Amino acid sequence: MRVFVTGASGGIGSAVVEELVAHGHEVVGLARSESSEQKVVEAGGTPLRGGLDDLEVLTAAASDADGVIHLAFSNDFSDLERSIAEEGLAMDTIGAALVGTGKPFVIVSGTTTVDGRPSTEQDPTMVAGPVGGRGVNSQRVLALASQGVRTSAVRLPRSVHERYVAYGFAGILIAEARRSGVSAYVGDGNQRWPAVHRRDAAALFRIMLERGEPGTVVNAVADEGDTMLSLSTAIGEQLGVPVQEVPAETFGPLGMVFGIDQPATSAWTRETYGWEPTHPGLLADLEAGDYPTT
Repeated sequence: MRVFVTGASGGIGSAVVEELVAHGHEVVGLARSESSEQKVVEAGGTPLRGGLDDLEVLTAAASDADGVIHLAFSNDFSDLERSIAEEGLAMDTIGAALVGTGKPFVIVSGTTTVDGRPSTEQDPTMVAGPVGGRGVNSQRVLALASQGVRTSAVRLPRSVHERYVAYGFAGILIAEARRSGVSAYVGDGNQRWPAVHRRDAAALFRIMLERGEPGTVVNAVADEGDTMLSLSTAIGEQLGVPVQEVPAETFGPLGMVFGIDQPATSAWTRETYGWEPTHPGLLADLEAGDYPTT
């Protein structure tokens, strides 16, 4: 299958490209810069120069592909509204090129939260809060299932990790600990964060591309929920700094998200699609240390 991947040079995207190539797919990866192009090549794909705002490029690439996986996001937390709007327009553009084709269109989404229990695949997508607009974007894409697009959404927890490479939101804790000399947590630290190794997440994106049912939502969750305190403690031990509660505002607009208890389960995903995480958990990767410096 010829697959067009946005965000192909990113931490998750590069793993997805490698996973697809290893399973016999041909990958065309969107790349905004020369360095991004090189990363796509290193992962085994063919780079296509462009960004999320290059709508003609997106239309042509989606039309030429047998399927699309969308992962790109600017991650500019200083202007989330703009980033979310850019993502939404890009997704709508790709979706329009796929209407009536029956081709797969797999997008990235986020796990949701439910009071008193781990969230499931059947729980509604979050459309409120700092990143609620991304949920609205994903709902529009999933609705294209009624227009001849085999859409699916892979809900990622906020900590997608791999030792030496990336730690998702836990990486923000690492950076703050290095900056301030304190490994920080919010509230009592008992709020739980789900997580997944990026290699396991990549496998689920491939599975949904190959055989996801139209309009399906799956949870790429390996660890149902480690407490923020346990994560901060592991980081503090590795960096040799004290572990301390801090105001949510320490983490800017993400502070409110950090304080939410947000465990999630992937039981339905595993049973339905046979996905089984096999790589180390987030705590194991944090306890192993040797964090990247950039």
